[in-house]
Amino acid sequence: EATESPKYRGEVFILRDEPIPNNPYERDYLTFRYFRSSWAWIGRLNLTFALLHSLLHDRPQLVVCGHIKLAVLIQWLCSVLRIPYTVSTHGKEVWYPLPNHERGALQDARLIWTVSRYSRDRLCESNHISPQKMRLLPCVVDGQTFTPGPKPQYLQEKYQLGDAKVLMTVARLWSGDPYKGVDVTIRALPQIVTIFPNVKYLVIGRGDDKPRLEQLTQDLGMRDRVIFAGFVPDEELPDHYRVADAYIMPSQEGFGIVYLEAMATGIPVLSGDSDGSADPLQDGRMGWRVPYRDVDAVAQACIELLKGIDSGDKKCSPNWLRQETLVKFSKDALAQRLEGLLAEALQESVETNKGEQPNKTSKHQPHI
Repeated sequence: EATESPKYRGEVFILRDEPIPNNPYERDYLTFRYFRSSWAWIGRLNLTFALLHSLLHDRPQLVVCGHIKLAVLIQWLCSVLRIPYTVSTHGKEVWYPLPNHERGALQDARLIWTVSRYSRDRLCESNHISPQKMRLLPCVVDGQTFTPGPKPQYLQEKYQLGDAKVLMTVARLWSGDPYKGVDVTIRALPQIVTIFPNVKYLVIGRGDDKPRLEQLTQDLGMRDRVIFAGFVPDEELPDHYRVADAYIMPSQEGFGIVYLEAMATGIPVLSGDSDGSADPLQDGRMGWRVPYRDVDAVAQACIELLKGIDSGDKKCSPNWLRQETLVKFSKDALAQRLEGLLAEALQESVETNKGEQPNKTSKHQPHI
């Protein structure tokens, strides 16, 4: 958020994205630099030289690396210049044993941030990282964008939903990552319709797995109950959540921002029970968690959830879901958590570098 007296100054180096016109986060004390190129190696080379120049010129107190694939570069530059660094990780990219050079970059980091307890535990177990080095920085949701509201009439007409009970999933339909649970939910539909004959399943997303999923719906006689909406622009997503009665995604996630989006919109959720979704669902307090490949468990949980909507189950209360979600996973909550993590990393940097010549920015805000 904008402030007249920022605690830190920072530069953000972005490898893959193009410049954002009128970037709302740009400030005098927070600048953005972009290095996207049609040739990936040129973009990476330009970023390397620009980052080296910045490190030599500004001597920041801390470097935060935003992806494991850049961690080795950050490790090399920062070790030469004796600048501490932190690595931010997300999910599956660190769940499995990493190459030695990437694992070494994590081991040499001052701290490692990750989005969930599950990702933390998988990372530590697979790559021999001390849990004491790990800190949680969960994903958040924009509570001003994702808000409760009536079902949009234009979407009910577009998808011919009528008075149906609508289950919904937002996911990439990629054959290389079939663990979003769309196929499991489709297989659960025959059981669900015995209790809720008017149920429909809205699938938002595109990918090369769509033909397989379409064939599955036909094989199960569910073709008229499953709607493949394809790609939906970000600005239309809130309305699509509002048209749903429940968000269903029994999957394996590093975290699962989509659960936050659904709950902030007041929609009850179902997730898998052995992944990072434990954090947004607060260990089941906020929704239903089931074995993510168990068709019978998914079917029974969907039936229980839909009954809960009719009976007033607290986990189906729009206001309660939204309020409890935003307490822990709003932008304000993120800002507070991030401020604490930066203060911790900078304090360790000060203690480690006691007695060394202070850098030229130390009399101003800490430089990151």
